[in-house]
Amino acid sequence: MANWLKSLFQRDRPVQEPLTQLEMLRDHLNDLPEIEVPDGYELRAYRNDDAIYWCEIMEGNVGQNWTEEKFHEKMSSDPRFHADGLFFATHNDHPVASACAWRPSIEKSIVGDVHMVGALGEHRGRGLGHLVNSAVLAKLKEQGFEKAHLKTDDWRLAAINSYLKAGFAPLNTHISHAERWEVILEHLESYNAKDGR
Repeated sequence: MANWLKSLFQRDRPVQEPLTQLEMLRDHLNDLPEIEVPDGYELRAYRNDDAIYWCEIMEGNVGQNWTEEKFHEKMSSDPRFHADGLFFATHNDHPVASACAWRPSIEKSIVGDVHMVGALGEHRGRGLGHLVNSAVLAKLKEQGFEKAHLKTDDWRLAAINSYLKAGFAPLNTHISHAERWEVILEHLESYNAKDGR
């Protein structure tokens, strides 16, 4: 979490469990963002030898200590996993960003998740998050979902900015969320105004 956010949320508070992740909802899957592939990149779905690349992308972005065994345990062996719903942006055939269309449970079919989103550091800021998220949203719609949900962290400001532009809105599911969103949205408003976005 960025220092300015840490200071806001940790001041004058007793030691407690870490804050819950923020949540966002896109309440329909109409008018989806266009799937635009930036120059020098390609988009494709998961292939059998991609586990190691997926671990490389997720490491430090979404958790730590990812191994191929852990990928199979947490992702590919789960009955909710569909290879054609795990997307990669590639550069020179090497996967550098990823996101997954995910069903929260086997029974649920209204709200699908944009799950496990990450990009290698040297490829950030090039629209790859928007690319893989757009692919996931299209897949969720194809799979029959009506809405999309995701979880994120306070410090992922560029990602949050991208999600907002893709039609997601803050979803308050914890007592801390409203205050945290207020600060984040205010910060993003000044950031976007300064950069003319």
